Amino acid sequence: MAEAQVKSFPVSWEELHRTSKALAWRLLELGPFEGIVAVTRGGLVPAAIVARELEIRLIETACLSSYHGQEQGGLTVLKEATLADKGKGWLIVDDLVDTGETAKSLRAMMPDAHFATVYAKPAGRPLVDTFVTEVSQDTWIFFPWDMEPQPSTPIIGLRG
Repeated sequence: MAEAQVKSFPVSWEELHRTSKALAWRLLELGPFEGIVAVTRGGLVPAAIVARELEIRLIETACLSSYHGQEQGGLTVLKEATLADKGKGWLIVDDLVDTGETAKSLRAMMPDAHFATVYAKPAGRPLVDTFVTEVSQDTWIFFPWDMEPQPSTPIIGLRG
């Protein structure tokens, strides 16, 4: 049986800024929000861009870990966001919803918050309220902080 091929989707700093700003546009009419919960680490950059665009100055963090390199492991909650009223009036911002495990944990912590991500995969998409770009479940997104300039192999060369 053939092993499932993983597609790669590299994202530049410019593209991340552009899509995070597009996320802010989608959220504009849904606010105002009391504050933002940035999901560390990937949600920090999109949260900063959304906060700037929507002029939100109150930022909290929820610190969770589920990836170890490109391997997804057990979810570890390192720090919960401490919000009153189950997150009502707050905006959760993350870079990506993948399998939905992190999203389920965040929903349990803040069930009344609005959850927004820049990218969404099908397994996690139902758990977020707003997103910008959907990618297939078998796509690995390389965020700008994960990359260094280097030569690449054309797509046709990856088919083996």
